[in-house]
Amino acid sequence: MTTAFDKIAAGLADAIAFVEGDESRARVAAPLDVKRIRTTTKKTQAQFAESYHLPIGTIRDWEQNRRHPDAPARVLLAMIAAEPDTVERLVAKAAAHG
Repeated sequence: MTTAFDKIAAGLADAIAFVEGDESRARVAAPLDVKRIRTTTKKTQAQFAESYHLPIGTIRDWEQNRRHPDAPARVLLAMIAAEPDTVERLVAKAAAHG
């Protein structure tokens, strides 16, 4: 039976291995090019922020690599990259009902 201690020790060993350069024991999210996603929509930062109900400061921080999108934001950005018009329409519809 695996104890909580065993799980914590295994996680710590994985973290140490990652810091030492072994990425095989970790999940590393590929960087997103938020500016590329935004420019493919042909929107300014302000228009992109308004269209998808995101803070403009967040868009700026992502594009300048001061911050990185968290998991839910990564999903939204991936959806925008795939279907920007559909996502914009759905976000507007959700905002109207919320």
